[in-house]
Amino acid sequence: MESGPASRVTPADTVELREAVASIPEEKLRRIVDRRAALEGELATVPGGGEEFVRLSREYAELIPVAEGAVELRKLRGDAAGLEELLRDPDTDDEMRALAEEELAEHRERLPEIERKMQILLLPRDAADGKNAILEVRAGTGGNEAALFAADLYRMYRRHAEIRGWKFEPLQVSETTLDGIKEAQALISGSDVFARLKFESGVHRVQRVPETESGGRIHTSAATVAVLPEAEDIDVALDDKDLRVDVYRASGPGGQSVNTTDSAVRIIHLPTGIVVTQQDEKSQHKNRAKALKILRSRLYELERERAHLERAARRRGQVGSGDRSERVRTYNFPQGRITDHRVNLTLHKLDRVLAGEALDEVIEALIAEDRASRLAEMEAHG
Repeated sequence: MESGPASRVTPADTVELREAVASIPEEKLRRIVDRRAALEGELATVPGGGEEFVRLSREYAELIPVAEGAVELRKLRGDAAGLEELLRDPDTDDEMRALAEEELAEHRERLPEIERKMQILLLPRDAADGKNAILEVRAGTGGNEAALFAADLYRMYRRHAEIRGWKFEPLQVSETTLDGIKEAQALISGSDVFARLKFESGVHRVQRVPETESGGRIHTSAATVAVLPEAEDIDVALDDKDLRVDVYRASGPGGQSVNTTDSAVRIIHLPTGIVVTQQDEKSQHKNRAKALKILRSRLYELERERAHLERAARRRGQVGSGDRSERVRTYNFPQGRITDHRVNLTLHKLDRVLAGEALDEVIEALIAEDRASRLAEMEAHG
């Protein structure tokens, strides 16, 4: 049995794929189809519900579209080869030859499109793409207006999650006195959550006339969004000696006490200085569990960013780095438009984006640009 899914590229496969970007080898396509058949056999014998069954099921789900593409490409190639053989046969009559030439021309037109589709499916997958995501939204520069905008973004992601059938679980929401949000965190669970939301990280800027502005002047403020892959215990090992845990009484807007017990938890990761606080739950135990979940995800993302920096020298013109200091998008209310600066995409449907309905249009453009960039990089090294 192979050790990994044929749908994703191993280090050895990466070399092979770079050497054959223009034409995926038949042997590789055959291995993909064979791997699907092997997985079907294993899933039929492994007891359901166990870790092995879950792992195989996840691999099988990822492999299905790749295997279907491989079958399609192999059939197209086989049909084209058969037609070429028919045209080389001197006994082929004129009518059959004309039909074969017409069909072969159609096959040759489709082949590059299907091969490109397969190249995208075979791109090395971010190991975190299949994970759930922890969303963090923080008010940036702009005072009360920034806090109101942060609340708008938080609602946008919550509505978008509902539309896609994802589970949206608030972890902590620190509200301001004017219905704004100072900072908020939520766990979003579902299919390919991190893969679709990871490009949302960065500085989001808003241009609008505040409700409290009597002069009607347009103000510019900002909020910061971070999307972290949810880290599991096996992803990040935490040592108790590296943690300082403080408990205190929870407080609300303005500092007033909202709890009579020391249920709020602050965890400091001493090696990195990362600080996580949780106070929304009345139970100290629950707040501690949530804080540890967020801490693991931040440490996991820290390691991912470190690896990203090592690859950055080899990869230029990518769809953002996820750096939270990078301005990624502008929401212009007077003109009703939203502009993503990384892909120069402008949509005049601001209301629908903020309602979570049209956010997919922006996300799809970012995913497409990222794929094109990675394909271009592989071709450049081919």
